[in-house]
Amino acid sequence: MDKAINKVKTSFQSELKSCKTSENLEQLRIKYLGRKGQLTDLFNQFGALSNKEKPKYGKTLNILKSDLTTSYNEKLATFNLDQGNNDKRDFSLPGYALPKGNIHPLEHVTDEIKSIFQSIGFSVAYGPEIDDDYHNFEALNVPKHHPARDMQDTFFIDSDIVLRTHTSNVQIHLMENQDPPLRHICCGRVFRNEAVSYKSFCLFHQVEGLVINESSSFAEMKGTLEYFAKEMFGKDTRMRFRPSYFPFTEPSAEVDIWNDKLNQWMEILGCGMVNPNVLENVGYDSEKYQGFAFGMGIERIAMIKYGIRDIRLFYQNDKRFLEQF
Repeated sequence: MDKAINKVKTSFQSELKSCKTSENLEQLRIKYLGRKGQLTDLFNQFGALSNKEKPKYGKTLNILKSDLTTSYNEKLATFNLDQGNNDKRDFSLPGYALPKGNIHPLEHVTDEIKSIFQSIGFSVAYGPEIDDDYHNFEALNVPKHHPARDMQDTFFIDSDIVLRTHTSNVQIHLMENQDPPLRHICCGRVFRNEAVSYKSFCLFHQVEGLVINESSSFAEMKGTLEYFAKEMFGKDTRMRFRPSYFPFTEPSAEVDIWNDKLNQWMEILGCGMVNPNVLENVGYDSEKYQGFAFGMGIERIAMIKYGIRDIRLFYQNDKRFLEQF
């Protein structure tokens, strides 16, 4: 056993001196200190020794293992030091500038819309994207089998749970949980089962407004929306109100602005006085309270504002498009 131990020790030290590269050193480690190395073989032979011999050779083998490991680590340190001295990089040079990200145009427009309405006393509210049929339809004066439901194809999760088709569901939750007066805008994603094209997508973003008190009027609503349009598109913006129909407002209107580049009117939002049935559905006294509501698609506002002709660009994560904003 003594002869075998001395042979391993001598040959290891000899081969260690001849190691010129870190690859040579790794091969040496595997040969002597690896799982199937010569040191492991010695420990396997140790098991066959008599109980009288084991204390002596157990100590000797542990010392050998410690000596070989120390010698290996010292040699490895010299290789690492040499490699560090050969590193020609100048760490005092300035680093490479990382590209800065951009705020997505939809986020930018949303923030601008919120800022405009907050400046005239509106608060921002949010609500569930997955909601029950009642809050998405029935409470908004759109009962089951009402023909107005044909206006939008809905993603039904089951017979009573839907992906909301508008942020109007947030208005219902607000009115159920708060007493008048209310002055809020509701922002978020909405979903409709539409064919994807340059002008429609299966999801988009909305901002809807709701004002409820004892004295609101159609004239107040017009003034509010005129202020918004001029702040968003410029002081010289021309706009018009056209009669329309929505089951949750009465009377209802759609708002257009004039586009000088395209030489045509372009719709930007729908609006109207809150239908008394909606007020009664949430427990408000429709003889005492009245209000107005409006809603707009953020993609539509962004497309008009920036001259974008294809709604799909907002969702393609194309850097060439996004870096323009």
